[in-house]
Amino acid sequence: MRTLLSSIEAEYRRCKLLAESAMEQLEDEDLRRTLGENSGNCVATIVGHVAGNLESRFTDFLTSDGEKAWRNRDSEFELRSEPRAELVQRWERGCARLLDCLASLSDADFARTVTIRGVPLAVHEALHRSLAHNSYHVGQIVLVARGLRGSDWRFLSIPPGASAEYNRNPDLEKGPRPVA
Repeated sequence: MRTLLSSIEAEYRRCKLLAESAMEQLEDEDLRRTLGENSGNCVATIVGHVAGNLESRFTDFLTSDGEKAWRNRDSEFELRSEPRAELVQRWERGCARLLDCLASLSDADFARTVTIRGVPLAVHEALHRSLAHNSYHVGQIVLVARGLRGSDWRFLSIPPGASAEYNRNPDLEKGPRPVA
């Protein structure tokens, strides 16, 4: 199970890096802009929602329902005017709660059941569900940020036309290759 947990943690860290790299490309005011009327949420709203979700789900993960009474999910979708530093602080708090929880899990914990909104889930199911939710929203963050940056966007993965070059040296996702 440790291999599974390491894989899940690595994907969360990859998503965190993608979201942060997208946010770094935005000016402060762009964090609260959408791609247009009826186009969805702004980056700040999505970040606030993901942070709230992670903090709720992974506080007392094994012993209490993942939807905490103190969480006000609906308020996460209200546009806030908080400075970037506060938004980043919320983001980091949610991510830290997640990563601390993952670090505390043991192989035996995978035999346990947790609840989310009263629905029982095996630990691995809850982790995969959360990872999918997180990935979905990180994709939204990247999409909105890329749309706002336009031609000034710095690609976070393989840029168009660079697949062959990347395939010769795929360090981005696999890390440096061992020297033979």
